[in-house]
Amino acid sequence: MTTSSSSSSSSTKTRRVKTVADRTQEETTSLIRDIIQAAIDAGPRAGPVRTMQAYSAIIRTVQDFIPTPITPINRNVSPFFSSLIPNASSSSSTSPSEPETFSTPLALRKLFERMGATYIKLGQFIASSPTLFPKEYVVEFQKCLDSTEPLEWNVIQNVISKELKEMDKTATINSVFRSIDKVPLASASIAQVHSAVLHTGEEVVIKVQKPSIDESLKADLSFIYVASRVLEFVQPDFERTSLSAIAGDIRTSMLEELDFEKEATNLEEFRVFLRENGLMDVATAPKVYREYTTKKIMVMERLNGVSMLDAEKISEITNSNPETTIITALNVWTTSVMTMPWFHADVHAGNLLVLRDGRVGFIDFGIVGRVSEKTFKAVNELSGALALGDYKGMAKALCNMGATDDEVDIEKFASDIERVMMNLGSVQTDITLTAMNDGSLQGSLDFDESEVTDVLLDIVDVTESNGLKLPREFGLLVKQSLYFDRYLKILAPNLDVMSDERVGLGGNMEDLNGGNVNGARLAPEEVLIDV
Repeated sequence: MTTSSSSSSSSTKTRRVKTVADRTQEETTSLIRDIIQAAIDAGPRAGPVRTMQAYSAIIRTVQDFIPTPITPINRNVSPFFSSLIPNASSSSSTSPSEPETFSTPLALRKLFERMGATYIKLGQFIASSPTLFPKEYVVEFQKCLDSTEPLEWNVIQNVISKELKEMDKTATINSVFRSIDKVPLASASIAQVHSAVLHTGEEVVIKVQKPSIDESLKADLSFIYVASRVLEFVQPDFERTSLSAIAGDIRTSMLEELDFEKEATNLEEFRVFLRENGLMDVATAPKVYREYTTKKIMVMERLNGVSMLDAEKISEITNSNPETTIITALNVWTTSVMTMPWFHADVHAGNLLVLRDGRVGFIDFGIVGRVSEKTFKAVNELSGALALGDYKGMAKALCNMGATDDEVDIEKFASDIERVMMNLGSVQTDITLTAMNDGSLQGSLDFDESEVTDVLLDIVDVTESNGLKLPREFGLLVKQSLYFDRYLKILAPNLDVMSDERVGLGGNMEDLNGGNVNGARLAPEEVLIDV
């Protein structure tokens, strides 16, 4: 028996590892087909342009970490290449400067920001995926800023004018809008937003896609996908990481983000959800003006409100009852998670507003998630155990959700979870006092968003150290829950979420839509994330 075991062990150890030589003709043909299709999707001009921009970004990033300056690549650059390379025509100082301390996450984050739209979005994906990427990368990419210098008004004006004419040849900017503010409310990697007023007097915002952004996105995403396919092809062992599958999902979801009509559909579906659940009196989302919306511009209602962190203003709006507001926001979001085909996966303070009439406004549906039935069932089990303070039950729920090849020590896992929950309870809000011109003091409450990430990373560390790998959508769900935990500490510090009957958390999955998850029955392992 011992010999047999030894023989079996020896056989396992000497098991032949699959190499590129084992690839079949069909697999080779599939790879070549993907490479050709990626080149077609990228187009003939985007590839060379992005190569020059990448060269510029790499040089500038290297300069940040070396003590002596590199001769600027923009010296004597032709007008053509100057148009391809950001800031190529600007003068650069050649005086030496103190270099930054090098770290791979920092260097990549700087490079991603300089590479523009695709890589900024990829950085945000990393920041929101602690179950997929190492802690140091998640923390660093939290700083990845999706803000850019605004394009000149005449460029944006041309996009709006062209898109309106494609819908109606007689339509002009002046025939649709009474006025448009030429100074943007915001300018991000993919789009720029301007406030406007329709001839009916309705205040709106116009989200305008930046010209040619689709070309660079397609070129970048095609390169990332093909690179992952080639890596898996030459090193078959990489297939276990699902690298190309992740790259493919990112590629699909980011390209979909270029279609503003899809985002408009998300907004409309959320408004239908509010209406069908009798929630329009307590919450809202911007109305979409479909007659003025295309794949590249979206016109929607402008919601005027204050941030969920502005406790003083919210107290004024709600007659000193901010607690009701945060309970409403939490109940609406939780109900949407349980009943809609997707959930809002980015409820930071900038995307949750309290309007002048007291309603909660949900905006920016750029990041939405879909939860598999397996994960949703485990989340319900986790919620029940959390309400009872049952750490062993929480450990079992997480085991039911995650993937593992080994047996998990439930007792140790439960002890680790208890430690994380104690850390969560110890996080405090920041109190800021500001001296006003009249001599009075104005106080405000806030929290460091990095603390939310730190708690989430602690949860991920605990699960991984106990042999579990959690799905990405769980990380999205938990992060939103942590946002709400912070808002509760600011607006309702004495509220007991688990025992207060006004808070509608939890619920039996089988009671919701006949066992459906997020309004639609999914395959046990199906996960769809839009970023």
